[in-house]
Amino acid sequence: MQKQESPTFLKAITIRDPSDIHSIKEDIKKDMILILRVTPLAHKDVDQLRKVVEDLYTIAKNANADIARLGEERIIVTPPGIKIWKPEYDLK
Repeated sequence: MQKQESPTFLKAITIRDPSDIHSIKEDIKKDMILILRVTPLAHKDVDQLRKVVEDLYTIAKNANADIARLGEERIIVTPPGIKIWKPEYDLK
């Protein structure tokens, strides 16, 4: 009998406060696909948002995850093995 692979979950999260980073870091460790909405924090404090995004990039890179913007309001984080298409990958 074949061993079933565990599913990869996709989770949508709205970041309202820098303290939300802790639970997001845990979800990255669980190899989840995350769609992070940053609009509420952007409206509240742009400097805080910039720091949160920098922290997210560091956390993602340390976990070998991929991270990219999805338009103006969202960030996507994918686990190792799932890459986000970016224009620089489109090598014709």
